[in-house]
Amino acid sequence: MHQTVSTDRVEPSQRLAFWTDMVCNTYLQLDCDAAAGSTTIEGDIGADEFATLQLSTVTATPQIVRRTAAKIAHASEDYFLVSIQTRGEGVIVQDDRTARLAPGDFALYDSTRPYELRFEVPFQQYVLRLPGATLRTALRNTELLTASTVSGQCGAGHLMIGMIQTLAADIGTLAPESAAAVAESVTQILIAGLSALPAARRQPVSHLTAYHREQIKACARTRLRDPTLTVASVAAQLRLSPSTLHRALAGEACSIAEWIWAQRLDASRRDLCDPGLGARSVSEIAFSWGFNDAAHFSRAFRARFACSARELRAGRKPAN
Repeated sequence: MHQTVSTDRVEPSQRLAFWTDMVCNTYLQLDCDAAAGSTTIEGDIGADEFATLQLSTVTATPQIVRRTAAKIAHASEDYFLVSIQTRGEGVIVQDDRTARLAPGDFALYDSTRPYELRFEVPFQQYVLRLPGATLRTALRNTELLTASTVSGQCGAGHLMIGMIQTLAADIGTLAPESAAAVAESVTQILIAGLSALPAARRQPVSHLTAYHREQIKACARTRLRDPTLTVASVAAQLRLSPSTLHRALAGEACSIAEWIWAQRLDASRRDLCDPGLGARSVSEIAFSWGFNDAAHFSRAFRARFACSARELRAGRKPAN
């Protein structure tokens, strides 16, 4: 669903307030102030949602945007956002770090803690918004990765920029059945880019530990639809002690139990986005992926994807 809003719709005297409302309605509860020497903000925002991600293009005049403790207390949205600079320059401040973005660079910030965005010249950015739980089960210590510049000149950062540019240009032609797969691909490229940051680098593990990790996850993957799947049953199937299993996963972003839930929820999301499975109810899809309590599934789905399963299937924007 594409939405475009612009300050051109209102009189100049109303544009600062209108812009602030635009930003809050599109992203999060935020404060927006015009840059020094100006009394207004002019710009436009075009936003699309696909699966559980939102991709928008922001073009605007200089400003300062703040996510304050008061705003967080009033509306506790849990999202990560990624600003991808395309024109001008931007600054992101969070967690006592400052990221300076030139065209092609991007950086991450977390809606659950205060941050500030500064733009001293006219600018344009792509902004990717994704549910907080999506990254927290894939990357350790995400609070160490915010406000850190990732270059779009090489490596995963370069792939990320290319994918976002292509997606922004062609998102109107994206088939519904492709939405979940594209969202997953974008997320994985983002994770790869963030993993290159010094704070994300992991201590190397032994070959035996690496083997056990893959063996454990492979075993769990084959049984995701089995409602009797437990950490203990994986350990028993692999003839490992539970303590050996947990040691092998030490240092990962989440426990094996959390990883299993995340995999099941991701699989359910893919099926809910598949028009070919439109005749199956939400509960049927949940139960087919090993869940046995519809209410628990509903709570877990919303916690991971920041919307309900029915909202996702209907293509409606979750309420902020």
